[in-house]
Amino acid sequence: MTTTYNCMADDERTAGLAHARRAILEKKCVVLPTDTVYGIAADAFSPQAVTMLLVSKGRGRSMPPPVLIPRLNALDGLATDVFPEARQLAEAFWPGGLTLILHAQPSLDWDLGDTKGTVALRIPADEVAQELLTLTGPLAVSSANRTGQAPAQTAFEARSQLAESVEVYLEGGFRPVEGTDAMPSTIVDATSLPLRVVREGAVSLERLREVVPVLLDIDGNAGEPEESAEPAATTEPEKLPEPEAAGVPDAAADELSESGEQEPGEKTPSGPAGEKAPDAE
Repeated sequence: MTTTYNCMADDERTAGLAHARRAILEKKCVVLPTDTVYGIAADAFSPQAVTMLLVSKGRGRSMPPPVLIPRLNALDGLATDVFPEARQLAEAFWPGGLTLILHAQPSLDWDLGDTKGTVALRIPADEVAQELLTLTGPLAVSSANRTGQAPAQTAFEARSQLAESVEVYLEGGFRPVEGTDAMPSTIVDATSLPLRVVREGAVSLERLREVVPVLLDIDGNAGEPEESAEPAATTEPEKLPEPEAAGVPDAAADELSESGEQEPGEKTPSGPAGEKAPDAE
C-alpha cells in the first residue's frame, strides 16, 4: 500500500526511511527529496526496479536515469578511467548540484537503459536523501514526475502524478526553496577531455571554471587556461606591478528542466559521441 511520511517529524522520518529501505529491497520505487527537486528512486542494480521506475515516468530505455551515491569513495566503485579534472569537480561540488557523466565500471551487474557504457553520478546535498542512500547504497533516481509534466517540488506534487506506482513517498518540504522554481543539477560530460557542460543548472559555469579553467561550455567554447603571469617591464624596479591573476572567464541528460522534459523549441543537448545524455534529477 502506498504511504506518505512527513520526514519533518522525527518519528515519521525514522519510520519512513525504514519503509523506504524495505521497498527498495523489494524492487519497488520510492520518492525522496533532493537538494534540487523530488526524485523517484529504485535499486540501481535491479533491472526490474529500474524498469518500474521508467514505466512509472512513462519513458523508455533511451533515457536512462542517473545514480545517486552516498559518499565520494563510491565513485571509483561505479566508474572507471576517471580523469583528474573530473575528480577535482567531484571533490569541489559534491555533495551538491553537479552530475558527472563517466565511464561505467564494465564489471558491474546492472542495466540502467541505453547508457552507451556510461553512468551519470551525483551526491545530493540533502539530509533525507543521504540518510536513505546510507541505508540502501546507490540508487537510480530520476525526477519525480510523469514525462511531459512539471517536476515535483514536494512529495504531494509527486504523488499527484505518480500515484500508486510508488510504494513510499518521503515528504521533506519544498525543494529547493519555497517560492523558487525547480533547479536542475548541472551536468558535465567527463568521459573525454576537455570536459564539457551538457546541461546548465545549479552550479554555474563560472564556479566550475574556478576548478577546471579549460572546461567547455554547453556550446563547446573553451575557457582560458591558467597561465604563469609575468611582471611587466618597468624603469622603477622598486615598484614592480602585482602579478596578473590567471584568466577564469565568466549534458548525457534528458534535456532541460529537472523534470528532464524538453521545452518547446529548446535545443537538445547531447552527451558522449553525440548521444543523448542520461536523465538527471
